[in-house]
Formats: sequence, C-alpha cells, structure tokens
Amino acid sequence: MRALRLCLISVMIVLPGTLQAQDRPLPRATPGAEVRYFTSIDGLMEGNADVILKETRQGKTVTGAVLDVCYPAEKGSSRKDRFVANLAVNGSTLTGKTQSIGDKLPVTVKLTRKPTGDTFEFGGTISVGQKVTDVTSTDNSDLSEAEFNDARTTDDGIVASPKDFTEVSPEAIAVKVKIDAAIDLLKELKGQNVEVLLNSLGVNCEALRAGAQVIDINVDPERAPSLVARLKAMPGVVAAGWSAGMFDMERTIRFPAAQWRDKGKLNRDKLATTISGALEKALDAKPMSAKWNDDTGKLTLTFKRPSKLVPALGLTETIKVTALPGPDRPDESDHIMLWVGVPSISTADETDGPRLGLADDLSAGDGESVETDDSGAVDALAKQFKAQRWDLDKSAWK
Repeated sequence: MRALRLCLISVMIVLPGTLQAQDRPLPRATPGAEVRYFTSIDGLMEGNADVILKETRQGKTVTGAVLDVCYPAEKGSSRKDRFVANLAVNGSTLTGKTQSIGDKLPVTVKLTRKPTGDTFEFGGTISVGQKVTDVTSTDNSDLSEAEFNDARTTDDGIVASPKDFTEVSPEAIAVKVKIDAAIDLLKELKGQNVEVLLNSLGVNCEALRAGAQVIDINVDPERAPSLVARLKAMPGVVAAGWSAGMFDMERTIRFPAAQWRDKGKLNRDKLATTISGALEKALDAKPMSAKWNDDTGKLTLTFKRPSKLVPALGLTETIKVTALPGPDRPDESDHIMLWVGVPSISTADETDGPRLGLADDLSAGDGESVETDDSGAVDALAKQFKAQRWDLDKSAWK
C-alpha cells in the first residue's frame, strides 16, 4: 500500500516555458569516445543538490562535460530549481555559464578535476545569482553509461488498464503530465469531487529532468474509470491510470455485487447499515454516525462504548472506522471489494459536570488518548457478507 505522504509543503509548479534548449541531449559521442558519469559532488547547495556530471572522454582525456544540478530554490523550500551547463574543458579545468531554468538566475561554474587513483577530486566555485558555493569534494567514483542508466531507471507506478484491483487500488488515480501543462490540468480538477494529494504537487528533480510530473488523485472508485478517460484526453498528459493506494489486500474482502447495487450504482444506505451492524457486534459498541465522502467514496463510521480502563471514572471510548467499497476490476465488475481500516480509539471523559482532562504521552495537549485495535473487524465483515479473503501465499481469492 502506498505510504500516504500527508505533510504540508510549500509548493510551486514550474511555469510554462521552463524547458530550454539546454535540456536537449548532447550529440552522440565520436567513435572511440567513452561517456562516464558522476552522481555526487559533495557540498553543493549545502549538501542538498542532486548532481549529475557527464563526461565524454577519449582515453583518459576529457573532451566534453555537462553539469546538471537540481537544488532547493530557497533554503528550506521543497520547490526545486535546476541548471544545465555545457562546460568547456581546458586540461584539468571545467568552466561554463548558463541560466537556472526556473528562476532565470545567472550561473557560473569554475571547477578543477584531479584523478586520485581510482577516484577523483573536484574543487572550485559555482555561483547561482548572488550565492557562491565553494566546492571541495574527494573520493568521487564514476559510472559507466549502462550503470548510470540502470541506477536511474524508475517506474511511475501507473497501470493504464489493470485486469483487476489486486495490485493497484480502485480509488487511486495517477496522471503523468508535462510540467508546462500541469497547472491547467489542476485547474480543470477544481470542483470535480476529487482529492489531489498535496505532496504530489511538488516538482522533484526526477520530474524536472523528465519534463513531466506524476500527480496522485483519490476519487470515488465508481467514478474512477470516467476520470481516467478524461485525464487521458487532456493536453500534455503522458499517461493516466490506476496506482497503488489504500487497499491493503489483508484488510480487503470480496463478495457478489448484485444485491448491493441499485440501477447500477451502490446502494450506500444498505451497505452502510450492514457494515455498521457487523462492526457494532465486533466492537461491542453503539453506532453513532455513518458519513460518506462524495469525493473519495469513503465511509466513516463512529461508535461509542464505555472504557474499561478505569471503570469507576465512567470514561467513554469513541471508535472511528473507515471503509471503502469499490469494484474488483475496472470493467464489467460483478463483485465488490471492501477495504476496512484499523479502528482508531480515543478515550475522553464525557460525564456530566466537571470532566477529567486526558492526554496521550506521545501527543500531550491533544485532549484525548488515541490507540488502535482491530477488534476482529475484517473477520466480522467477511462473515456478514459471506465474502472471500485474499490468500497472500497463493495471490488469489479464497
């Protein structure tokens, strides 16, 4: 299951027109030439830079070099800027000038290069705008082109047409879009009953170099196929489909859909009532509310029961359980998959009159103690729906 990245970040999408001629690959090396790469030069941008130095060599002589540096645009910011400088080679000296792609700052590179046995040392300065960085980097090893390509091969995790939802999640949509088209795509999603994952808005170094970023979206599984089709037709979209998301197969059950659909759509009221009834018994708690999220299709159920921690105090446990139903495959699905989260339990004094303030040791000041306990929720739902469980060893429903 994908680790949901929920930290608040300061983000800025790189504006249209950021891809420059300097991003074009160099011409093929002349016969007999060898291309080598350095993927780390210490100290650049206070150690926060992602560096690629590409050298073209004839024997041990460097005949050409390109320095590609991606770095935080401002100190402490998640927004990235980048420059790519073609370097002139004069013996052991590498020099060049360019402009940063995002902020259009002048860049000057003055480096010296010294072989030291099987490794290399780099020194000199790199200035970006008014900021000058001193470079002192030792023990740098180089890579062949094949090693470099293997190390940087990545999978965007997008499956355009999954056969079912055992490897990807029915609610998790991902779209790979060219950077200069990302803002327009995001504007189109406003008011569309979807959730865009905040941390997918930031353009990282991999996206800057690829010229495209992956934006993650949560949507009601019932509406996911139509959203994928719309995204595929939008300008600048490279790929769109499903990705890993909330559905953990160990906490997912599968059952026939016929009696839970009304005119082709989920009967939410019937489904919520049945889920709540099964969990009421499993949790030994009184149901308080059942709320559907129209954006994501999630169902949040709330229960209450007396706390057994200190019975004489009359404390109350509030239990919240999130569930998400969805089809078991994108097209012509005749089964429903139901994922249920681990119940979260908070304890508070809800008695009449003066109340005892409670705080968990790890979250003092929150006013309540929070814990988790499965309480047999998945087993109870599987029994209620006469559902299948996932066999992890056989990778099949049982």
